[in-house]
Amino acid sequence: MREGVRIGVDVGRARIGVARTDPHGMIATPVETVPRASSGSDDVATIVGHAVELAAVEIVVGLPLSLSGRDTPSTADARHFADALAAASSVPVRLVDERLSTVSAQGALRASGRKGRRQRSVIDQVAAVIIVQHALDLERSSGRPPGQLVSAPDADEGGGAEPDTDEGR
Repeated sequence: MREGVRIGVDVGRARIGVARTDPHGMIATPVETVPRASSGSDDVATIVGHAVELAAVEIVVGLPLSLSGRDTPSTADARHFADALAAASSVPVRLVDERLSTVSAQGALRASGRKGRRQRSVIDQVAAVIIVQHALDLERSSGRPPGQLVSAPDADEGGGAEPDTDEGR
């Protein structure tokens, strides 16, 4: 297991949940919910700022796939956001399957007594915790970094995620 803080990101249309791990990669905790910027630059800068402040070794972005593993309407948005993070930061960015993370987050919040409107303020953070914790668990069980590494647009001709050969599912 690699040492170092990871930043977890749950990309939504209105909000972005952010979580972090401890330096030993044992546990994830919520950081904040970032409002989604219409231009995309403020939210990217906020997340990159967290990565720099925490000396993160990587940023893990949840990739929303359908239960069958196919792309959903939100998949392209998450890929685009991961590309923007990779372009704005020297910290490696990885896309990790996030199927059912929001559903799991809603269930966890309901079980803790948070319901309805009170959930909205933290649900994205809890989903980010689930995403980055899943990435830690995958790495721990496989011995390899999880998901797909996203290359910055100037790193190759097209940018974007490398082929999904190391998902570790």
